[in-house]
Amino acid sequence: MDFGELQMFLAVAREGSFSRAAEKLYRTQPAISLAIRKLEDSLGQPLFVRGARPIRLTDAGKLLKEYSERLINLRDEVQKGLADLEGLRRGELSLGVNESSIHALIPALARFLDLHPGVQIRVHRVYSRDIPHEVLNYRLDLGAVSFVPREPQLQATEILRDELTLVVPPTHALAKRRSVDVTELGKEIFIAHIVESPFRRRVIELFARHRTPLHMQVELPTIESIKRFVQMGKGVAIVPRMCVGWEVERGLLTEVKVKQLSMPRHLYLISRRGAKLQHAAAELLRLLKEGEVT
Repeated sequence: MDFGELQMFLAVAREGSFSRAAEKLYRTQPAISLAIRKLEDSLGQPLFVRGARPIRLTDAGKLLKEYSERLINLRDEVQKGLADLEGLRRGELSLGVNESSIHALIPALARFLDLHPGVQIRVHRVYSRDIPHEVLNYRLDLGAVSFVPREPQLQATEILRDELTLVVPPTHALAKRRSVDVTELGKEIFIAHIVESPFRRRVIELFARHRTPLHMQVELPTIESIKRFVQMGKGVAIVPRMCVGWEVERGLLTEVKVKQLSMPRHLYLISRRGAKLQHAAAELLRLLKEGEVT
C-alpha cells in the first residue's frame, strides 16, 4: 500500500466511478482497477460492492477512506512543513555560547530574526570547554568558541577577530589618555572575571613580567556585572573588546590602550564536519561569513 494507490482509491470513492477517477487522475481505467485490486489483496478485504451502480464502499472501504484522507492530509502537511523549513519560515536554531561570545553574535542573531521571524532561536550558555562535546552529541547545532577544537569530527569557521582591552569610567583620570604603560596600572583597582580562562592567566602573567601589582579587589561572575561596576566608578577592567563596544560608543565606558597588552582573540563557529547543517544553522553561518550584520 502506497500513497499512489491510496490516491487512486480515494478518487474512485469520491467519483463513484472507475472511469471518472481515471479521467480525473489522467490515468487509464485498467491502471486504476489494478491499483484497487492490489489494495484489496494487501488488505484481504473488498473495498467496493461489486455490481453496485453507482459504486458503493464496503465497510472496509469506508474505514480505509477515512484513514486514507488523514494520511494524505498528513503527507501534505509534512511536505509543507519541509518546504517551510527550507524556506526558513519555521524551524529552530540551537546555539551554544559562553558569556563573552554572545556579545559578538547578537548583531547576527538580530539580523537573522529580521529576515526569518518564524524561526525559534535557542541560545544555551555553556562553558567553552564543553561546547565541542555538546555539538558532537547533537545537543547543539552550532557552538561559538575562542579556540579551534582538537576533535577531528568538528570543523571551525572564524567569524570574528577580537582582543582584550582596558576600560575605565569616563570620569577616570586615565580616560583622558590615549595610551598607558602597564606599569602605570599598579595602583588601580581591577574588577576581574572570577571564571578561570587562558586570557585571565595571560593578563596575570603580563603584570608579573613587568613587576606591577595587579589588585583584583573585586571578582565578579559575569561581564555585565563587571561593566556595571566600572561604570559606577568602582574600578577598571580588562575585557574582550566585543563585550564593551556598545558602552564605549555611547560614552558609558572609555577604552584606553595599554601599550604592552596585545592579546588577540579569535572567535570560531564550530559544527560537525561532513554533516549537512539544518537550514537555520546554515543561514546563520552564511550571515556571519558574508558579513551581513552590523
